[in-house]
Amino acid sequence: MSASKTLIAYVSKQGATEESARKISETLRSKFRLEVDLVDLKEQKPLDLVQYQNIIVGGGVRGGRVYGKTLKFLENDLSGKKVAFYVSSTWAGTPGSYENAKSRFVEKTLAKYPKVNVVSAEAFGGRIRYFGKTMVDNTDLAKVEVWAEELGKKFTQ
Repeated sequence: MSASKTLIAYVSKQGATEESARKISETLRSKFRLEVDLVDLKEQKPLDLVQYQNIIVGGGVRGGRVYGKTLKFLENDLSGKKVAFYVSSTWAGTPGSYENAKSRFVEKTLAKYPKVNVVSAEAFGGRIRYFGKTMVDNTDLAKVEVWAEELGKKFTQ
C-alpha cells in the first residue's frame, strides 16, 4: 500500500459530484503529487481497496437522501485508511442552509458508519436539472479546491 495512492469513489447524477471529484483529483495530483484513481460507482466496481491509503467518498443528494451506492460503499472495510467524505446538495450551496445540509447529509450519514475513520467531511453546493434544463446550480469549485488542499495536507502527513 503506497502512502501516495488515493481513491476517489463517487456517485453523480446531475454532474456536480463528478465535477468535484475531478477538481479534488486535479488538486491532489498537481499540488501534492498524489497518485489518484477516480471510480464512478454507477459505472464501475471499486478497485481492490487494499492498495489505497487515502479514500475519498462522494455522493449527491436526491429527495433528502444521499445516493444509495455511496452509502453501500461506506460499508466496505476502510480500517487503517484516511477517509474523507463529501456530498453535493443544492441545500449546501444555498445561503443560510449550509449548516443544516452538512448536519443532515454529512454528519448524520457518517454517524451510521462508526467504523469509518473520517479525517475530513464537507458539503458542497449541487445542481438540479429537469428535462435537460438546469434549474439550480450553486456548485462552487473554488470551495472544493480549498477542501482538496486541506485533504492533501492531511494525506501527506
